[in-house]
Amino acid sequence: MTLVDATFYAIHLLVGALWTGSVLFAAWAVLPTARAGEVRPEPLEAVFGRLTTFSRAAAVVILLTGGHMAAQLYTFQSLTGTPRGHLVLTMTLLWLVLAGLVEVGNSRMSDGLAAKKVRSPAREAGRFYRAAGVVAVLLLVDAGILAADGAGFLAL
Repeated sequence: MTLVDATFYAIHLLVGALWTGSVLFAAWAVLPTARAGEVRPEPLEAVFGRLTTFSRAAAVVILLTGGHMAAQLYTFQSLTGTPRGHLVLTMTLLWLVLAGLVEVGNSRMSDGLAAKKVRSPAREAGRFYRAAGVVAVLLLVDAGILAADGAGFLAL
């Protein structure tokens, strides 16, 4: 593995971990607090504004780094015809689903917060964020299996 490939791999893993972690934190820590009415709209606007920006940037970085890694490591046949390739394709689909769920959740939050409401937008966005949290966990499991495959896991 070249230094460039290792750098892309490290950036991909770091951004992916931060993105999935931020989604899980929003889904299971921030939104329940908002649903309970324990926070004002202004701090939530800041939190979800930053999350929206980070989510969009992360999606671009994941696409670029993952695309580089796929181009270096796989052929069309190995992506479509091997268990490891199927895991990579599954991961790609899950990233797209995660990005979509977070976008919809952020939209629901920002619409409600602009009206200075907290509980109802948190309830509406919460459905999308909980689904995004499940997708985030699936992504981490997929990444773990891919990492374990480096040790021959899929050959067992």
